[in-house]
Amino acid sequence: MKIKKVECLIVHPSWRKNLVFVRVETDDGIVGWGEAYSQYDRDRAIAAQVEELGQYLVGRDAFHIRHFVQIAFDDYAQRRSSLEYWCALSGIEQALWDIAGKAVGQPVYNLLGGPCRQKIRVYANGWSYKMQKPDDFARAAESVARTGFTAMKFDPLPRPWRTYVPKEHIRHSVEVLRAVRDAVGPDVDLLLDIHRRLAPMHAISLANALAEFEPYWFEEPCQVENLDALAEVRAASPIPVVSGEAMYGRADFRRLFRERAVDIINPDVSNCGGILELMFIAAAAESEMIAVSPHNYNSTTLSLSATVHAAACMPNFIITEYFLPYEEFGRVVARNPLVPVNGYITLPEGPGLGLDVIEDAVRARPYQGYPARTFRASEDDVPMGL
Repeated sequence: MKIKKVECLIVHPSWRKNLVFVRVETDDGIVGWGEAYSQYDRDRAIAAQVEELGQYLVGRDAFHIRHFVQIAFDDYAQRRSSLEYWCALSGIEQALWDIAGKAVGQPVYNLLGGPCRQKIRVYANGWSYKMQKPDDFARAAESVARTGFTAMKFDPLPRPWRTYVPKEHIRHSVEVLRAVRDAVGPDVDLLLDIHRRLAPMHAISLANALAEFEPYWFEEPCQVENLDALAEVRAASPIPVVSGEAMYGRADFRRLFRERAVDIINPDVSNCGGILELMFIAAAAESEMIAVSPHNYNSTTLSLSATVHAAACMPNFIITEYFLPYEEFGRVVARNPLVPVNGYITLPEGPGLGLDVIEDAVRARPYQGYPARTFRASEDDVPMGL
C-alpha cells in the first residue's frame, strides 16, 4: 500500500485562527487525516511545509511511519528544527497512523500497545477569551462547570503581555482567581496559563499569591528557552509547574527533564512530531516521574482524537485540553466528533483515529486571512512597576 497523494487544507472554524488539516491518500483508496498546529499569520507557512514535505512521502509504503519521520528530519530538514517543520511533520504523521488503523481495522491505540484506560479526562479552555473583570470570569466559569467539566484553564493576568509587571497585575489575578473559586466551589480544578510571559521574580510572587486558591497547576510561567529561570520558579512555587507546548521533539524535552524544571509536561501532538513522538516523550517523562498533559489548542476533531489515542496508552497521563469554541465546528466536519461527558471522553472504537470526516464540509470552510494587527511602536506603554 503506497502513498498516492498528500494534500493540505486550511480551514476556518469561525473562531480566531485557521486550522491546518492534512489529507493523505493511498493507492488502495484509503484516506488518512491529520492536523498540524497553527498560529495566527503563520498558518500558510505551515501549510507550505506540509506541501513541500508531503511530496517526499508520495510513493512510499504507508506503513513505514517511523522511517519516514526519521528521513524527514535527516534529509528534508537536515536536522534543523522550526515550528513550521514540526507542525507539518506532526500532521502528516497522524494521517499515516489513521491509514494504518483503517487498513488493519483497528483503533490507533491498539497499534500503540493497547489502552491503559477507557476514558480520558479533559479540561475546558477558550471560555474566558478577552475577559477582564473578575465577575465576568466567575459567571463564565460557573456556566462551564454546569455543563459537567471538572477542570478549566484560563489566564488570570491582565494584558498587555510583558516580562516585568506591576503589583497591580498580581492583585488583579488574585481577585480573578478568588471570584472563580467562589463561583465553582472547591472541587473544580483550576489550571492557570501564564503564557511564557514573566520574569522569575514575578512568577514566584504570583504563584505565592495564588496558592491559597489551590490551583491544579501553574503553566509556562517563563520562556522555556531559559531553563534555569523555569527551574528557579519550579523550586520556589507552591503550585505544580507545567511547560512543553513550545518544545518540539524528544531532544528538547531531554533538557527540560535534566534540569528538573517541571512537574508536568504539555507537548502538543500537532507540533511535537506526531503520535509516536508524543509517546516517546511521555515514556521519557515517565522514567523521570513527570506527568503528561497534552496541549491541544487545535480542533476538537483530528488533533483531539490523535491526542486521545496516545493518551490512552500513557501510564503517566493525567488530563488533556478541550477547546470549547471549536466544538460547534467539530460537529460540522465530523459525523462522530469526540464529546466530553462529565469531563471525560470515552475512547473511540472505530479504526484509525476513529473519526468519520465529512470532506465536503471541510472543503466548504476555506482559509480566511487574519486581520492586520497593530504592534507597539515603543516600550513606553510597558508597565515597569516592580
